[in-house]
Amino acid sequence: MTESNDPDRKAPLKLSPGKLELKKTVETGQVRQSFSHGRSKVVTVEVRKKRTFTTGAGGVLQEVKDGPRPPEFEPVVPPPVAPGIEVAPAAPVPHPVHDLTSGEKANRVRVLQDALKADEEARRRAAEEELRRKLEEEAARIAAEEAAKNAPPPVVQPEPEQAPKPAAEPVADGKPATAPSAEAKKAEVAHAAAPATAADGKAAPAPAAPGTTKPVAAPTVAPAKAAAEEEEEEERGKRPGRPAPHKPVPVVKRNEPRRREGKLTITAALDDDDRGQRGRSLAAVKRARERERLKQLQKATEKVIREVVIPETISVQELANRMAERGADVIKCLMRNGIMATINQVIDADTAELVVTEFGHTAKRVADSDVEIGLSGELDSDDNLASRPPVVTVMGHVDHGKTSLLDALRSTDVVSGEAGGITQHIGAYQVGLHTGERITFIDTPGHEAFTAMRARGANMTDIVVLVVAADDGIMPQTVEAIRHAKAAKVPIIVAINKIDKPDANVARVRQELLQHELVTEDLGGDVLAVEVSAKKRINLDKLEEAILLQAEILDLKANPNRAAQGVVIEAKIERGRGSVATVLVQKGTLHVGDVFVAGAEWGRVRALADDRGNKVDEAGPSVPVEVLGLAGTPSAGDDFVAVDTEVRAREVAGYRQRKEREAKAAAGARGTLEEMFSKIAAGEAKELPVVVKGDVQGSVEAIVATLEKMGTDEVKVRVLHSAVGGINESDVTLAKASNALVIGFNVRANPQARDMARRDTVDIRYYSIIYDVADDLRQALTGMLAPTLKERFLGNAEIREVFSISKVGKVAGCLITEGMVKRGAKVRLLRDNVVIHEGALGQLKRFKDDVREVREGYECGMSFENYNDIQVGDVIECYEVEEVAGIL
Repeated sequence: MTESNDPDRKAPLKLSPGKLELKKTVETGQVRQSFSHGRSKVVTVEVRKKRTFTTGAGGVLQEVKDGPRPPEFEPVVPPPVAPGIEVAPAAPVPHPVHDLTSGEKANRVRVLQDALKADEEARRRAAEEELRRKLEEEAARIAAEEAAKNAPPPVVQPEPEQAPKPAAEPVADGKPATAPSAEAKKAEVAHAAAPATAADGKAAPAPAAPGTTKPVAAPTVAPAKAAAEEEEEEERGKRPGRPAPHKPVPVVKRNEPRRREGKLTITAALDDDDRGQRGRSLAAVKRARERERLKQLQKATEKVIREVVIPETISVQELANRMAERGADVIKCLMRNGIMATINQVIDADTAELVVTEFGHTAKRVADSDVEIGLSGELDSDDNLASRPPVVTVMGHVDHGKTSLLDALRSTDVVSGEAGGITQHIGAYQVGLHTGERITFIDTPGHEAFTAMRARGANMTDIVVLVVAADDGIMPQTVEAIRHAKAAKVPIIVAINKIDKPDANVARVRQELLQHELVTEDLGGDVLAVEVSAKKRINLDKLEEAILLQAEILDLKANPNRAAQGVVIEAKIERGRGSVATVLVQKGTLHVGDVFVAGAEWGRVRALADDRGNKVDEAGPSVPVEVLGLAGTPSAGDDFVAVDTEVRAREVAGYRQRKEREAKAAAGARGTLEEMFSKIAAGEAKELPVVVKGDVQGSVEAIVATLEKMGTDEVKVRVLHSAVGGINESDVTLAKASNALVIGFNVRANPQARDMARRDTVDIRYYSIIYDVADDLRQALTGMLAPTLKERFLGNAEIREVFSISKVGKVAGCLITEGMVKRGAKVRLLRDNVVIHEGALGQLKRFKDDVREVREGYECGMSFENYNDIQVGDVIECYEVEEVAGIL
């Protein structure tokens, strides 16, 4: 058999003249894909066509279109062999080059696909391991950051750099190499499927088909390599001589994951699965993990029990906010308890406490006065106390030389350069002595400031110097000053002035002091008495020594290292300076810039000035200063306290302003004696305070003695002050402070006192007969006694018949046997002389008419309130209850 006569042999593969190229096997296009909410995306569509080539006439490759395959691509089936016939093996014949059969191609494609799947699975597992490692590293980093808040940051060792991937090296024939794993797979497949080509470029003989000696056609190498190279160039957009076509960039939404860009080839898939695709960032992973943690915490969170602060009144919205509950739930809770309230309605503390308890929280009741808790600070220990100068108040009659004595004491101030006189714009000042000691003097003319301070509970005076003229002796205002000093419970030093006058009688003054329980030392008492002359400046040093001795006995100390506390001596408004208050510091040290509360006003210290008008930066204990920076004008005698913040100052000032408004509203309804009697009758007072002023001392003593004898163990009259003379402002101030009644016997009030009494609603009663005074006060004391109840019998009625009337009940037909019966009176039902019911009479009728009373001998119909157990023969007893006032 020759080569030309063998029909199965193939002609050798020859290249035809001209350019060898492959047609484009991929048809691409773009399609816009629409989604919901107006979103769209451009998608690249590829259509691949499988091309099959065969050798035609003259050895030229021809593409096989869709249809039946040529016989050379079909597998060769060996002819059947009869049993018992042995076929001798054919001699080895060199095989010509021919194409692969379809079975071999399918086998190679299957092996290659299996290799690609295995490689893809390995890459997927590697990506999962990498993601897991990154999550673990992120969790470790977060834990390290939390631990580093309370500990020094650990030294982080640099991680070793990963070796870069080896770049793909081109092979000798110019075909770019793929990844090593893919190259190894392809090499194994090629080695298992067919023998390698010879080094000289000639094709190696193809192996024979199983069971036959006919060789199988092998594919040509050069055209396939050229087609693969051209296809590779086409996929990378590097086709020579033609620019790369422009493709629109698809729009990616913010929340939409990025898709793979470009064409997906075997080389790109094997090289890097994540090329052109945006991966999940570590921040996104951290946020997802935080959301998951919060969900778990929210599921496991239990109800928080809070301590809810409940004031005296609170709105529903504020209560809901303090409980961290919904306002609608609070309103529902109130409706369940029978309270219809809106979100802005104010409820009382008891209702709010009930709501808080139902929601499971803890209620804490507070009052408006709690803002003053802790305002005065803690008590000072003995280690922090230091000596302070004494505070001295000079009191006495106007014409007894008090002003002259103050001038003389002022001129003894060796530190001051002034010749004498008192600084008029301030009511307190300090005097420096030769020994270095200092004394603080307070000027209280007319005693208004002193009385107001005592009325407000402010006791700021350590020692009282009582000035008595040697020629006049004890005067009414002197007695008043003695009463004020005793009420304040402060020691008294008597300064007997004007001893230089010829008619001075010191012994008479000492004897008159005994009448007011002031016993001087020379008479065996404990009251210091100094004979001085302000005009001649006699014994002023002895007076100062007596003051220092009394201060040493009192052992006056204060803590300078704390917040300032003191008393307002006086306050006024000045043009260009605003509200100015004269303050005496009692504890601590007041600095410029401190926030303070003075009575019902608050402010910040803008400037401090001493008694000479010089600016100072601070003021210690027992130092009087002028304070600028008040928001309003306080009253004399108000307490002065430095606080930490403006918020606290506003709260305290607001509370005190509300209390003052309530007190004024209550005082407006108090003013008259009749209203006072009604309050006494209601049991609001068991003691009647009075201030008595008369024309002569005998009348005053008689009135006081009469009033003191009226008292009993239950009620009594308390005489606050009794003196001779007209009613002045001091009497009205004292009566207002003690809520007392002012009695004027043959005297009248001056215009200033009348205006003050009208403004302060103080009742002043004028009398000219002492018996009228006694009768009015006896009635007032009688009204203070509890009244007694007395029963008065009216009459009896006998029940003759009982009628049952619908919607009314039982009605008794009665005959009045004794006295009379009144409608609305109290009744008792007697059965066999035993009281079985006691109540009120409901109806009283004669015939069909309602009557007010029925007398003896007449018949009537009666019914009881809420009682129907009546029988024929019962007796009805009618009576009244009267209140009889108590008798002294």
